[in-house]
Amino acid sequence: MSSVQLAPPFSQYLRDFLNYLVLERNLAENTKAAYRNDLARYLAFMAERHASLRTVSLSDLQDFIELLGELGLESASISRNISAIRSLHSFLVAEKELEKNLADSLSLPKSTRYLPNVLSQEEVFRLLDAPLQQVQTPLSKYPLRDKAILELMYACGLRVSEAVALKQQNLFFEMGFIRVFGKGSKERLVPVGRSAIAWVEKYRAECRVKLMNKFSEDALFLNHRGKALTRMSLYNIVRQYALAAGITKPISPHTLRHSFATHLLEGGADLRAVQEMLGHSSIKATQIYTHIDRAFLKEVHKTFHPRG
Repeated sequence: MSSVQLAPPFSQYLRDFLNYLVLERNLAENTKAAYRNDLARYLAFMAERHASLRTVSLSDLQDFIELLGELGLESASISRNISAIRSLHSFLVAEKELEKNLADSLSLPKSTRYLPNVLSQEEVFRLLDAPLQQVQTPLSKYPLRDKAILELMYACGLRVSEAVALKQQNLFFEMGFIRVFGKGSKERLVPVGRSAIAWVEKYRAECRVKLMNKFSEDALFLNHRGKALTRMSLYNIVRQYALAAGITKPISPHTLRHSFATHLLEGGADLRAVQEMLGHSSIKATQIYTHIDRAFLKEVHKTFHPRG
């Protein structure tokens, strides 16, 4: 997000605050970069709604934090964003740019893991079919690309960051795998099904070749400028096709990852196998899905057991 182009006064807010961090607080370069990325995203969001931060309301702040959750950010990342926003607002109050720090009223997300939102298999199939059903009145200029990326995300349980970072050299379709670089650049091989392989190959042959240019490098999924698709673009793609498919549940790219894990477990997959495919370092992270699995087992028992 550091590449976000901010217009005044939002660009000035960020520039002055980052200078303050360097001169007054002597922060490490990595910490400064984290502030820059988080706040650039925050300020870009507010710039779409307001001419300056002076008219931002607590409701606007809460909407932004809610968006971070929908994008799949973990509680620790959201907490870091809130801390950065509070620090920025506190600085702007001290500089007489703002009258009060509304961000102080933002509450940190609870660390407790809630049951993730999941699509049924029928809802997933409707979502996956939506791009090519929009050819006559397209929601997107590139339905084949969108079809391919939705298929691959559901087939492999990819995080949004993993999907947009995929390179063509990470595809090992002849062996039925893709190589994914997850959190902390941890590498894993994930199986990919025949349907996703077929659609990705069709996209590469018929769509990607038309989008690629000197800026494309080896990025798999490209935007209209020939550059790698961004996380926000992918978020919008998922949301628009969910609406087209008549899915009323709150949905984000992370919903496909949750649905991937849940459907595997409902089908009887081993928990540690799902852990490996998701790239979870701890089995505890995967166990949130076993609550859904138990509900499924209870329904099977009720339906098929003679004394259910």
